[in-house]
Amino acid sequence: MDLFEGDAPSNEPLAARMRPRTLEEFVGQEHIVGPGRLLRRAIDADQLSSLIFYGPPGTGKTTLARVIAGSTKSRFVTLNAVLTGVADIRREISGAKDARSLQDKKTILFVDEVHRWNKSQQDALLPWVENGTVILIGATTENPYFEVNKALVSRSRVFQLTGLEESHLAEIARQTLEDKERGYGSWRVEFEAGALEHLVNISAGDARSLLNALQLAVETSPESFPPEPDSVIEVTMAAAEESIQRKVVLYDKEGDYHFDTISAFIKSIRGSDPDAALYWMALMIRAGEDPRFIFRRMLISACEDVGLAAPEALGIVESCAASFDRVGLPEGQYHLTHAALYLATCPKSNSALGYFDALKSIDEEKNKDVPSHLRDASRDKHAFGHGEGYKYPHAWRDHWTAQQYLPDGLSGRMFYRPGELGYEGDVRDAVLSRRETQVASMLDDENLIKGEILTYSPGDDERERWVRRTETSQEPLAVSIRNLLMKSWNAQRHERVFIPSDPAGTLIWEAHRRVPEGGVTALCRSNRSYDALSWLAGGLPAAERPKLHIGSVDNKKTIREITAGEVRFDVVLGRNWLVQGATPESRIALLKSTLDITAPEGKLLLAEPHPEEGTTLAGILPPGILEKTVEHHFKDCEKTYLKDFFAEQTPESVKQNIKSSGWNNTRVESCRVSENRLLAEGLLDSWLSTNRKGSYGAEMAALMGKKEWEETAIRLKAILTGRTVHWDTALLVISATT
Repeated sequence: MDLFEGDAPSNEPLAARMRPRTLEEFVGQEHIVGPGRLLRRAIDADQLSSLIFYGPPGTGKTTLARVIAGSTKSRFVTLNAVLTGVADIRREISGAKDARSLQDKKTILFVDEVHRWNKSQQDALLPWVENGTVILIGATTENPYFEVNKALVSRSRVFQLTGLEESHLAEIARQTLEDKERGYGSWRVEFEAGALEHLVNISAGDARSLLNALQLAVETSPESFPPEPDSVIEVTMAAAEESIQRKVVLYDKEGDYHFDTISAFIKSIRGSDPDAALYWMALMIRAGEDPRFIFRRMLISACEDVGLAAPEALGIVESCAASFDRVGLPEGQYHLTHAALYLATCPKSNSALGYFDALKSIDEEKNKDVPSHLRDASRDKHAFGHGEGYKYPHAWRDHWTAQQYLPDGLSGRMFYRPGELGYEGDVRDAVLSRRETQVASMLDDENLIKGEILTYSPGDDERERWVRRTETSQEPLAVSIRNLLMKSWNAQRHERVFIPSDPAGTLIWEAHRRVPEGGVTALCRSNRSYDALSWLAGGLPAAERPKLHIGSVDNKKTIREITAGEVRFDVVLGRNWLVQGATPESRIALLKSTLDITAPEGKLLLAEPHPEEGTTLAGILPPGILEKTVEHHFKDCEKTYLKDFFAEQTPESVKQNIKSSGWNNTRVESCRVSENRLLAEGLLDSWLSTNRKGSYGAEMAALMGKKEWEETAIRLKAILTGRTVHWDTALLVISATT
């Protein structure tokens, strides 16, 4: 089967005719193919690796494949997994081998609905993907982590496409109405107020659904189609409603939507949100879900999520389920609603999960013997003393007495944790009071929450090892500052990162590790820095390397270079950057320039020096080492230097500068990074030297006088060289949003 070839015939559906032909025409999915993203760079450079596109219908999976087909120099072939099998795979593999050996051409194989192939069919493709005979591009509406061969997934980048936003659908409709070649631009199409908006809204993120409805509305509105050129086609609200009578419900009883929707329903019940519970249940019923399945899940929730807080919940749901069996649909929807609303509004307890803690203990630990006093005494009481020492609770007041019931070695283990609501709240105090008498210690649960991966890249471990190797040359202080700065960044793998200042290069490699499907752009202060970082980046494939530039954000030429192709950055990371601005006005200008190239909802993360709060040379100088007058003069001048040079580097002034530049939600936190620092000769030379303008040594020479400073510097170097001191580096950790 060949490429997507030839012009679209006039009788093709509108959705097929209006498929984007280039990335510039493609609308939506900016997190995947937006300017600066890895996939866009790979397409532009024709350096694709195997890909899997996963998402709901009408979001652009096949269209992206067509765009790639039109831009690659490789041989491009397509298969539909519904219509093909192993024989077709073998035929295309044979063609790929010939193309590579005879024409030195790579082959890109696009497989639509790749999840439809069974395991043996997917296995037949695997060796050829692995050895590079073909580059796979798969499209699927099902979660590839469940439906696609794990080995294929592990060798592919997985991109999740999401439903289109209404603004995207409106733009697609506009393009269609203006396009004279493929759309309706040759006629004047006018919509009654709200009619087009109705089509956009009811399409629910599905471009194909929108275009099908638009075609039906436009082509059935006049008596005959096509009408005369320049004639008017009026689409009424009634015509729009008839064209798309019901919102598309994304649902598959055996796929992701089935599991995701029932999960949302149960979590809404667990979270006591009756509105959300009704919404998700209505969606399932509208999509044709079996009501008995919904009742089964509610019966589970009645014990798992409600439990002893409202023990009657199980009986209520069971009664509703039995009533539904007698009544059926549509009236049975009342019984579904009754059960769902009761579960969502009643008190909650998950104390029944204590059973699974006990089960886990049994599976993980050595079997424990039943304590002697709890054993059956009816058979061997006299021989072995079984049952001896057992205390009969009914013989005590309140029918309870403290004694050990768990096996030896588990005494004190807690499996049941009573809740505070409903019936369970009434008995809680008694349970805890008895446990305090009986138990010496209690164990706390540890709760871990994890997010959906929306992307996957093969070889992540290898890239991480490469990044870690770059750290071997980094100073421990730089790594500590980087870790402190990164704590507040919940990185998304597709984000584009801009680093205006990173003296040690440490931020670049960690950011690169965190955004493999996005990209990192960094500025270097000098050719030397650029050459060193470029050499390190040479260990990565060309399309995946950080983009390095020499310059600063106050240079218009530099800004044009880093934003070529309308790139906007999601995150700005920097260290020792604002301090490069000599005045508040210059710092505000730096911040404004960066804001202009940051995407909406972008984030600013900076680590700036705050030396007045950290360790100083005067602070570590042993008393009495210098002459008294020299020591006092040195300390006074250092204090003046710190006050004057960093006058605008207080938390309050930095926060005001950031606000004045247009950034929002600003936070400035003072932090310290501690280390045992070796005062090596080279380090002291870099501090004390007067050769570099604006350096500590140059400023101190200006304050103390050049001759006195040179004498003091010689003395300081003789005293401090080779000493290891406790050193606190004070920082301002800054965050803001666009």
